[in-house]
Amino acid sequence: MSDLPREMEEEVLSRLPVTSLRDLRSTCKTWNTLTKSESFLNRHVFEEEEEAPAKKKRRKLVMMQEHRVYLMNVDLLYPSIERIGNLNADGIDISNIFHCDGLFLCTTKDTRLVVWNPYLGQTRWIEPRTSYHRWDRYALGHEKKKRHKVLRFVNDYDPSVKHRVCEFEIFSLDSNSWRVIDDDLTPDCTVSFLHRGLSLKGNTYWYAQEKLDLNGPPEIKELPDFLLCFDFTTERFGPRLPLPFNAFFGDIVTLSSVGEEQLAVLLQRCTSPAFTVNIWITSKIEPNAVSWRNVFLSVDMKPLIGTLFSMFGGSFFVDEEKKVAVVLDKDRAKSFPPTRNIACIIGNNGYFKQVDLGESIGKWCYSIVCPYVPSSLQITRQLEEHTP
Repeated sequence: MSDLPREMEEEVLSRLPVTSLRDLRSTCKTWNTLTKSESFLNRHVFEEEEEAPAKKKRRKLVMMQEHRVYLMNVDLLYPSIERIGNLNADGIDISNIFHCDGLFLCTTKDTRLVVWNPYLGQTRWIEPRTSYHRWDRYALGHEKKKRHKVLRFVNDYDPSVKHRVCEFEIFSLDSNSWRVIDDDLTPDCTVSFLHRGLSLKGNTYWYAQEKLDLNGPPEIKELPDFLLCFDFTTERFGPRLPLPFNAFFGDIVTLSSVGEEQLAVLLQRCTSPAFTVNIWITSKIEPNAVSWRNVFLSVDMKPLIGTLFSMFGGSFFVDEEKKVAVVLDKDRAKSFPPTRNIACIIGNNGYFKQVDLGESIGKWCYSIVCPYVPSSLQITRQLEEHTP
């Protein structure tokens, strides 16, 4: 192989699966450099797109399951979801993942923060400016010039100190430093700790609600809800963006991306019509504007699984061509606490398939699904790994 021209060497190596790249890069420095180049990435992605027809029916996704992150093959024609590789081979226990353009911002079980490029096998640990807080939320995004940043914010009442903690900081991967953001950034709304943000076109969106008036009526069934966007270019929250519904207390609401330009939202009612799942997809979305198509999918889940999806779960993705959605959860219909992770594949006219994703060990560790987007972006400073 060492005598082959570089182009031919790329051609041969690009036919290997992505899960073999880690071992390949450890073979020699030449292959390590070659397989991290932009040209190799383009060729590797092309080879995957030119797969045999039987394999092209599948799609690759990244899934966090039981504190590990896997590359998965998803076949929606003959429903199956199979692991094809463990991406965090370093053995780090992950409690949450946040995806942006092929990079992942991971929170570990011991509350550390790491940016990770699984395609290149690079990790970059981020030390706190002072300390992290147990109610921290994080988002990963980038400016229009692709300068990646991490947003850290906490805006919750902390019973240990008996007052609200409000902190907003930005970490720049370019400068390797934190900056405190002005106090006037604080949005006049609430983002529940259960709602994970979603990165799209470099910006982050959350499902948010009007703040609860603690001096108001004791029983409040509905609070105005909307999308809230953080623009990483301006480093400001945008205006409230309308949703195609009004959710009530106890309803399940989660977000997902559709390709690189669209956002999907899932709503499952806990009241009339109870158990019904509705999914909408945007026709346009920007930090200051959104428009929605008609309902993409509407399915009554009561006769199918007999329970609501968990408020801790509900991570999902849609396949527009096949007009189905895949929702991740735990099988609570058979036992409590649940012992199996599941994926529910739902479609119009009562279409339903359930796929067993394996044993559920972590009671509060719910599966999260993200797009698989190979990236050749170097996240290490001067190509050197930074470890804590």
